[in-house]
Amino acid sequence: MAEVDLKKMYRTRTEGDFPQTIEILGRTYEKVDDLRYGTNPHQPASFYRPVGSEGLVLGALQMLKTGKGGLSQTNLEDMQHAIGILKFMQRPSCAVMKHCNPSGVAIRNGEQPLVDVYMRARDADAQAAFGSVVAFNTEVDADTAEEIMQTIVEGVVAPSFSEGALENFNNNEKFKKNKDIRIIKTPDFARLPKFLEDGANAYEMKIFDDGSVVLAQPYLSRVKSVADLVPAYNDHAKKGRIDITRKPTAQELDDLLFAWYVNIHVRSNGVVIARNGQTLAVGTGEQDRVGAVQQAIAKAKAKYKGSESLEGAVMASDGFFPFRDAVDSATGSGVSALAQPGGSVNDYEAIEACNEAGATMVFTLERCFSHH
Repeated sequence: MAEVDLKKMYRTRTEGDFPQTIEILGRTYEKVDDLRYGTNPHQPASFYRPVGSEGLVLGALQMLKTGKGGLSQTNLEDMQHAIGILKFMQRPSCAVMKHCNPSGVAIRNGEQPLVDVYMRARDADAQAAFGSVVAFNTEVDADTAEEIMQTIVEGVVAPSFSEGALENFNNNEKFKKNKDIRIIKTPDFARLPKFLEDGANAYEMKIFDDGSVVLAQPYLSRVKSVADLVPAYNDHAKKGRIDITRKPTAQELDDLLFAWYVNIHVRSNGVVIARNGQTLAVGTGEQDRVGAVQQAIAKAKAKYKGSESLEGAVMASDGFFPFRDAVDSATGSGVSALAQPGGSVNDYEAIEACNEAGATMVFTLERCFSHH
């Protein structure tokens, strides 16, 4: 058997035989480009967009720098999930994506420079950020581009780039180790539907190995602002009614809303721990709720070298707490406020656990599982 150039296969297009147009559910899709490869280097893939559709974002992307071999399916999927987070953010924000999960997300505080927003997102998990896709919901400036070029990044996607930013991204002599970075410009993310009243402009589609298909409405949220976060309550058949005792502070509410929006694109079971507009840790892909919480807490403690640094942090859970153990783990590590959908048969115990710890809890009245 001939030897395979293992390094080369990640940087070379895998040729496929894909048509220029395809028909799906009565809509015609045109090929945008043949991709570097699909999910893995031996899987050919092509990227298509619907013909004549308005409001395209990824489908209207412009490659300002192609890097080596252009985009892969994994690059596009990371961009999709990053944009799905950032479309909710009302202030300049950055999402650092790795394997369809955010390794870090940050939103601007006050007049903070964009480069600081980026570093807060990157350094939320600097180890995972290696080889990531970075997304912004605002124009990328020269200082931010220069900082991005200090480490290995697969690609950067944003609605615009300053001239100085593009000069830094294209300076292959100064930034040799990151010369293959891909720079992608898209229309403004805000045009995408995000709330229930917006309505969906496309189906979410899952195709199984035998060709069977599931169609679903894409995720749209009822939570438009902190006013839609409901103080936790429960009417228990035997114990009576219980309400959360402490109401969240304004900062906790802001962080809970931020963490909930991030969690929409975290693989379930997922939790997001955040503070001051920055993710501290993300627990993702766990089979049990308490496992996701413990994973996130362990990540945060490892980052802060074991210190008790979660004081004043908040946590959003994409599903309800089936038992109080996850709540106890969170509050025992310093988390002071929690957001969850509500609806568990043990909501009473979860609220009771918060009240005992002096923490607060809100319900989102919706679940945001993501089984991507």
